[in-house]
Amino acid sequence: MSNLLNQHLWHQFGAGIDMLENAIKLCPAEHWNTEHQFWYNAYHCLFFLDYYSTKEPALFAPPPPFSLSEFEDRMPERVYAKEELLNYLQASRTKCKTLIAGLTDEELINNRWINASGTMNYSVLEICLYNMRHVQHHAAQLNLLLRQSIDDAPQWVFRAKEGLH
Repeated sequence: MSNLLNQHLWHQFGAGIDMLENAIKLCPAEHWNTEHQFWYNAYHCLFFLDYYSTKEPALFAPPPPFSLSEFEDRMPERVYAKEELLNYLQASRTKCKTLIAGLTDEELINNRWINASGTMNYSVLEICLYNMRHVQHHAAQLNLLLRQSIDDAPQWVFRAKEGLH
């Protein structure tokens, strides 16, 4: 992929990740673990950001203390703390950024991202766009929860706070 296209893709994908981070940071402690499950929605988004940024999905394993509970259609064993999720966000941001920075035209066109069941069979470009939409979807959900519960939400992010290089 041309360096310019890598940069544009990262600018927008990174902006979505920044918006997710801003929502997590803004959530007050008293709203972290309520019936709206702010923490869980953030965790779900981060788990899949990490997974969809994995070149070989069959080899995916989240970092400790996280488990594969999202694949097993069950809640995690415990509520994750904000700091744990912010650390996961930073690790996943780095992983996604590294993936995008290293993409070549050949990988973009010829490489496939296929999950274990084969139900998701995407080009590398399509899984990147799918992943970005997923992050944006959950960042918007979290912003709505913040608006409804504390009448505040983070500002729009136009471009990733970190450049690609």
